[in-house]
Amino acid sequence: MAIKIIVNNKKAFHDYFIDEVFEAGMVLLGTEVKSLRLGKANLKDAFCRIKDGEVFVNNLHISPYEFGNRENHDPTRVRKLLLNRAEIDKMTRKVEERGFSLIPTKLYFKEGRVKMEIGLARGKKLHDKRETLKGKEAEREMARALRDAHR
Repeated sequence: MAIKIIVNNKKAFHDYFIDEVFEAGMVLLGTEVKSLRLGKANLKDAFCRIKDGEVFVNNLHISPYEFGNRENHDPTRVRKLLLNRAEIDKMTRKVEERGFSLIPTKLYFKEGRVKMEIGLARGKKLHDKRETLKGKEAEREMARALRDAHR
């Protein structure tokens, strides 16, 4: 299975604890797919909502296709995600009961189809973000020390 990553949402991992991830297909227009093949997408402010038993992604910005005509797509339109009923029910329970959010973490091509990875996320507090940064810095220093010791 060849996976070609279009865009990652690094900010999601900084702002949230991602507890569980789901893979969802997307309902797209032709010009959107062509634009995605050129890598023109932004997940930074994107979020998912569950409405009437269906999952939609909002604020996913896919740039208009350069060679499109007047039938080109709206860059930030609401797009439907394709998931199993059991997955949607599980997400709905967690979002309603425990206060989770649905955050897109990755957009990629898998076997020629556009897929989105959605994370069930809990928000981080400021001190959690600082701890994460301290941990990353400590790992970098250890790797640097090991690398220098082998020289």
